[in-house]
Amino acid sequence: MPVALLTSKGQMTIPKEVREALNLKPSEKVVIIVDGDQAILKPIRGNLLDLGGSVRIPEQEKPIPFRKVRDKVRKAVAKRAANMR
Repeated sequence: MPVALLTSKGQMTIPKEVREALNLKPSEKVVIIVDGDQAILKPIRGNLLDLGGSVRIPEQEKPIPFRKVRDKVRKAVAKRAANMR
């Protein structure tokens, strides 16, 4: 089982065996998904849409529809612009 050592700066080197298994090359990025007391490494390949579902939203928080966010921002900008006059 490969083991990595954590430095005093919180850095670690991914062991060669793991890099080879995941086909990781220098300068490639990985996303780290924390699941309880485990961390899962997934190489970032393709585009941003490929990461869909890799981030968990706490159950008590529901996703906010984009249109609601956009409308809220528009109102805030309009209010700020009205106050500048």
